[in-house]
Amino acid sequence: MRRPSALSRNHYFVIGLLLGLVLSCYIPQDIWELVQQEECPQEAAENLLIERFGQDFEPHLNLINKPLAAKKPVKNVLRPRYYSSELGIREKIFIGVMTSQENINSYATAFNRTTAHLVNKIKFFINADSVKTNYQLKNIVGFTDTRESRRPFYVIKYIADNYLDEYDYFLLVPDNVYVDARKLNALLYHMSITFDLYMGVIRVTQGETGNGNGNGNDNGNGDGNGNGDDENAAPVERDESMNDSGAAGVSDRNYCDLEAGILLSSSVIRKMRNNLDRCVRIGITNDHSVNIGRCVKYASRVAGCQESFQGMRQYSYALNTKSRQYKDLSILAKEPAFLNATTVYPVQSPEDFYRLHAYYSKHHLDMVQQRGYALEQKSYRIANGSISNKILEIRWPLGVPPPSAPETRHDMLTWQLLNETHSMLPNSDHAVAPLSRIEALDFAKVLEITLQYAAQKYPKLRYESLHSAYRKFDATRGMDYQLHLNLYEGDSDVAKRRRLLLKSFEVVKPLGRVEVVPSPYVTESTRIAILVPAFEHQVPDALDFVAQYERICMHNQDNTFLLLIFLYRLESPSKGDDDPFKSLKKLALDLSSKYKTDGSRIAWVSIRLPEQLSTEPVQPQDWLMHASMYGPRQLLSLAVADLALPKLGLESLVLLATPSMLFRTDFLNRVRMNTIQGFQVYAPIGFQLYPCNWAHFCKECDTCDISQSSGYFDRQNQDVIAFYSRDYVQARKLLDPLGLPIMRSDLDIEQLLLATSKPRTSKIESILDMFVAAQHTVHILRAVEPHLRFGLDVRNHLARGGSLPPTLPQSCGGQPCIHLASRKQIGDAIIRYEDKSILQK
Repeated sequence: MRRPSALSRNHYFVIGLLLGLVLSCYIPQDIWELVQQEECPQEAAENLLIERFGQDFEPHLNLINKPLAAKKPVKNVLRPRYYSSELGIREKIFIGVMTSQENINSYATAFNRTTAHLVNKIKFFINADSVKTNYQLKNIVGFTDTRESRRPFYVIKYIADNYLDEYDYFLLVPDNVYVDARKLNALLYHMSITFDLYMGVIRVTQGETGNGNGNGNDNGNGDGNGNGDDENAAPVERDESMNDSGAAGVSDRNYCDLEAGILLSSSVIRKMRNNLDRCVRIGITNDHSVNIGRCVKYASRVAGCQESFQGMRQYSYALNTKSRQYKDLSILAKEPAFLNATTVYPVQSPEDFYRLHAYYSKHHLDMVQQRGYALEQKSYRIANGSISNKILEIRWPLGVPPPSAPETRHDMLTWQLLNETHSMLPNSDHAVAPLSRIEALDFAKVLEITLQYAAQKYPKLRYESLHSAYRKFDATRGMDYQLHLNLYEGDSDVAKRRRLLLKSFEVVKPLGRVEVVPSPYVTESTRIAILVPAFEHQVPDALDFVAQYERICMHNQDNTFLLLIFLYRLESPSKGDDDPFKSLKKLALDLSSKYKTDGSRIAWVSIRLPEQLSTEPVQPQDWLMHASMYGPRQLLSLAVADLALPKLGLESLVLLATPSMLFRTDFLNRVRMNTIQGFQVYAPIGFQLYPCNWAHFCKECDTCDISQSSGYFDRQNQDVIAFYSRDYVQARKLLDPLGLPIMRSDLDIEQLLLATSKPRTSKIESILDMFVAAQHTVHILRAVEPHLRFGLDVRNHLARGGSLPPTLPQSCGGQPCIHLASRKQIGDAIIRYEDKSILQK
């Protein structure tokens, strides 16, 4: 039973309620004000300012008697131009060759051709006792002091003053030493630069004999018997060792031999420069090896010549014996000392440099191929099917990137079917096209290699025929081939008894090493001569072009010059009110006088067409559907250039334009950068706008970005091209003997039209074709140009109330026509038409 004194939960609630009511009656009202006055310091300060100055108070800085600028101005940090300079990163090797004026064009030239392209820097040092400067080499340094004992110290001083902080190691050699630069670079990359290095072959003094050690020379190391140097050097060394405490204990033994090359670190060169005066006083012999060795010992305290350093050894091979001088390289190659040698000395003739270089280059190539094959086999052994290929990334062939994965379905790389003579569906315009000469040779080579591999893999099978072949070009990988061959058993002589076997092979032609093509220096300040030809029916388009030229070029003072070329019919007047180009001439004169102070002007040249091109007048709508402004007379572009260039000069940058094109300033700058005299011709691929208002497949928009729905890049339109006058004249002279005559007057145009019937020049229809056929030394650059647009002639013609033919010709007189819309737009229109016809039924 429950105890009577116990309180329930209800009792606690009632007691708490009563206490709350009692406390609420006795708490004073001011306690809430005390609680509210407890504010943070920032709010209290703001409230105080508001009470004193009002609600609109704004603080102001008191700058009275205070400096307006910092007492210590901030210094700008001057950083080097290159990261390598700031981080102290230096090149690896500098080679200094001590030669003479007599050997510059023989030994020194051979040394330079076999070594300079494999090292960072090379210089040739001579005694310049004459003013002769017509040397083939340009990296020559001459010393006016012809004292032979001072020569190595001048070399050290020149190196220290100019290249000490740019290279880690310095190799001093005479001009009759062949240096295997590849092996030398590999040696240096395994050694630390933080230590003093004085490396080479120990010099042998008089009275010593060689031991034929691993150095591969007949000198060998010294035997330590205390034999001195030659007669001139020994007394001097003993005198210095007795009188100078700094050189005490120094002997003429254990020096590196300069005849085999001396390798010095930058730290040793720096110490030699700091003690160069002392080195000159103690190095008075005619033996450069002794003079350099004394200076190194005195300046750096190196004990002597180091034949090995940090486990690395520099080998040299001496050819100073008759048995070695007259041996063939194939015999010398059997000696390990010759294979391991970094330097070979003394070379007897300049031709021996090239023989040695050819041998060592082949030796290095064989070593690289062996290492590559060993690496390939090792990779396959590691894979062995036990580890996922996604982890190991073992792909065939090794070292070639995998095929690029397309981001969308529009980026799919398609395989192209081909045989030995033709390719199927090469582009959107042709179903079948013959292989070019280069493509045919390439496919024949691929087929030959495939047959060799098939004969090795299937020795019992014989080749019957090519079943099919496919190819695909990947810009990140190369050219892939898939060949399917029909093979049969080798002992089946009767054709009916042969059982054909279909075998598939895959061949990859990987991309080679990407190299940047060197090109001359060009700027965007070159003056452009813009040539705009116009027929009589194209006068309205030419007027619009001149207005555009004034707005873009003349108003902005662009460095250009406009030359209008009027193509008159034979019977058309060229003066008076009946002149079809009168309005153009008046506009050109007005603009030239308006911008006369700016140096901008517009000129014109008149050309009279022959009778066969003037029989029937051309209506404005006749040539609008042609891709070229010349319609079926595209060859007239050559006559236009031939007759207009004499007005400009041979050094002019020429841009042959059309009156219906739309361009921007960026396009002119690219013309300046991509057209290089004597090097490159620029033929941009403009963007052709669809005739939207006439075909009704799209909506017109002149300011919109290029897109697939508004137009396409027209590769067939070759009217716009930029070149230098001299390059054009040289190309025309190359084709003049082949039947493409140069136009010197209007009367020669008929001869140009007859040239199309000749076999050698029948395929030339434009200036671009002329440059290709001439096989000139200049490059031809074809690239898409988004700021060059065509198609304004159709739009302007329709805007002026003109009309187009209701039916389009299937072929524009044998010339390419413009496209009305994209395939997608035409397909959508066909589907909508079919849907309407179905609904009507």
